[in-house]
Amino acid sequence: MRRGFTGMAMGMALVALIGSVGACGSSGGSGGDTGGDGVDKVKVGVIPIVDVAPIYLGQQKGFFSNRDIELTMESGQGGAAIVPGVVSGQFQFGFSNMTSLLIAQTKNVPIKTVAAGVASTGEAGKDFGGVMVTADSPIKTAADLAGKKVSVNTLKNIGDTTVRESVRKAGGDPRNITFVEMPFPNAPAALADGQVDASWVVEPQLSEVKAAGGRLVASNYVDAAPDLTVAAYFTSAKLAGEDADLVKRFTEAVNESLTYAGSHPDEVRAVLGSYTKIDEKTRGAITLPKWPTEINQASVDTLAKLGAQDGIFGDATPDVAKLLP
Repeated sequence: MRRGFTGMAMGMALVALIGSVGACGSSGGSGGDTGGDGVDKVKVGVIPIVDVAPIYLGQQKGFFSNRDIELTMESGQGGAAIVPGVVSGQFQFGFSNMTSLLIAQTKNVPIKTVAAGVASTGEAGKDFGGVMVTADSPIKTAADLAGKKVSVNTLKNIGDTTVRESVRKAGGDPRNITFVEMPFPNAPAALADGQVDASWVVEPQLSEVKAAGGRLVASNYVDAAPDLTVAAYFTSAKLAGEDADLVKRFTEAVNESLTYAGSHPDEVRAVLGSYTKIDEKTRGAITLPKWPTEINQASVDTLAKLGAQDGIFGDATPDVAKLLP
């Protein structure tokens, strides 16, 4: 439930969305409500995870209010609600991983990225996500994941495509991996109990498994592409066309927030306590991601290539240039 669409829920949400886009009235996908003081009230669909810390920090620092934006973050009911929510006008902007956005784009959902969201650190063994095994596991490298049962938070999304690439690069055959869909918070216990042979997890679950003696066998984001853009902020094509000024101000505020977060890690760890249940000790130990202000198009091209190779787009081919700003 952490990121993106999953299985049947994705298909049903997108089919319903595509069918309803044309029926949206003047409010669907329109800009935020503007009060008499000229301030735009903007809702952003997010999931309460480490990745979105910069936007909460930027809100605290006044980066949005300085641009006449009154910001409200709303948690989507799982990632599957965020893209339909943005296109329908429930949210003016949203946050989603790039593979989910590519899937939506191949289904002609009218969305457009407006700002970078979060990126891999680019350092193997020092990233905010990875594939973990128990201390006594016979799995020593990513190649050993071939034929094993591996948990991911969503099937046919950024997790399994990047894990497969780790296996390929290590010389293994990823075709017979059995991926098991499991929310990240459930993965540490499932791994410890032997329900799966390995788990792809991100922070704070990555630190949780390490604290229990687990071993990292692959930094899958790092293996997929240098400095991988993992997620982005996006809006509807309708809003982008009707209120370019709001999109510009929002993008500027997000970029200021990303830059500030990148240079103030202690404040990032502190703000996590305002919207997540991550305790203070864990917040101090987790590996933070990178927050660049530019989307790495080459890495998104790679995600599109990997997704096509793994069949997650069906017969369609993503148009990366159409999706990016």
